[in-house]
Amino acid sequence: MVTGAAGGIGSATVARLVADGWSVLAIDAPVGLQIPGAAGRLSPAAHLAALSNQWPDVVTTAVVDVRDATALESVVATHAERHGTPVAAVAVAGVVGGGQPLWLESPQTLTAMLEVNLLGAWHLSQAVIPAMLTAPERNGRFVVVVSTAAEHGLFHLGAYGISKAAAAGLVRGLAADLVGTGVTASGVSPGSTDTPMLAATADLYGVPAADLVARQGIRRVLQPEEIADLIAYACSPAGAALHGTVVEAGGGFGL
Repeated sequence: MVTGAAGGIGSATVARLVADGWSVLAIDAPVGLQIPGAAGRLSPAAHLAALSNQWPDVVTTAVVDVRDATALESVVATHAERHGTPVAAVAVAGVVGGGQPLWLESPQTLTAMLEVNLLGAWHLSQAVIPAMLTAPERNGRFVVVVSTAAEHGLFHLGAYGISKAAAAGLVRGLAADLVGTGVTASGVSPGSTDTPMLAATADLYGVPAADLVARQGIRRVLQPEEIADLIAYACSPAGAALHGTVVEAGGGFGL
């Protein structure tokens, strides 16, 4: 199961998992949804439909706002009844907002960041981990897409950084509670990646998106497929070794 699946890292993750032989439930928000305090609109539902059209036998879709815990739990439960207990769940859904110093930021912006970037992942964990724990194999993988903002203060993106630091804390807290169960929790923390969110961040700064990669050691933008490769590894049997860790995937951010 992949939230935020309609574009960017989410859709690249769906494609990579399908290539690896997975069946995927791709989840994203309603078309044109605007979240007060967040920059831009979320990915259109048409992008979500394109995934099931491309892989009709292995990709199913659901339109759900991850802030709605009840709706998300219902979709996950219905899917599990039809297709079995989920083996992996990836919380990609995220928003960015800001554009001014943190002490001037509105509570609305911080609320938006926390509701999607933190609580959205938490809601997914509540929907899938209990089922993973009842599976005979006990080999479930829960993966959260975090951000380099969790470890580095970013200019005028303080609320976003707070939410992503909290998401990293969610990974570590889940991992501690899952010790010895066979189910694991881990995270992948991308740097500037060629996604709609990067474009929205550039708009907040009023600069070209290319300017945002200047602090990455590789001196180029990361591609969603590169991050999807790491997520797919975290979902694999070998991903057990990542339990409790958030993998830094910032392309040498800050070098």
